[in-house]
Amino acid sequence: MSEEVEKERKRESLEERLLEYAAACIRSAERLPGSTAGRHVCGQLIRAGTAPMAHHGEAQGGESADDFIHNMSIALKELRESERWLQLIVRVPMLEDVGPLTKILKESDELQRTFYASIQTARLKSKRRPPL
Repeated sequence: MSEEVEKERKRESLEERLLEYAAACIRSAERLPGSTAGRHVCGQLIRAGTAPMAHHGEAQGGESADDFIHNMSIALKELRESERWLQLIVRVPMLEDVGPLTKILKESDELQRTFYASIQTARLKSKRRPPL
């Protein structure tokens, strides 16, 4: 398999994972109670949990290495934020069954590690390129 095909496969896999992560955050948010706290956390989780998917898409269409790094960094920040909201839901607990959130939290951690590594790699490559 060529290197380009492998890169495309990994990209599609990450896109699918981010789409599923966003969907899982929405499904979890929709299960939250209609209390003041539940509505607040619901909105925050939906915003933070869906943002990485969108920012990753922006990064893929980045016009420069700096643009790519910037968008990936924002996606990483949103992953961290959504993880914190999920942790709060578990801590309170705001749902009767928080078991499914364990899988989402694990995926959040894995995605954060992936994004962090991508940002570091892009920064290293960006420094190696001669200026135009």
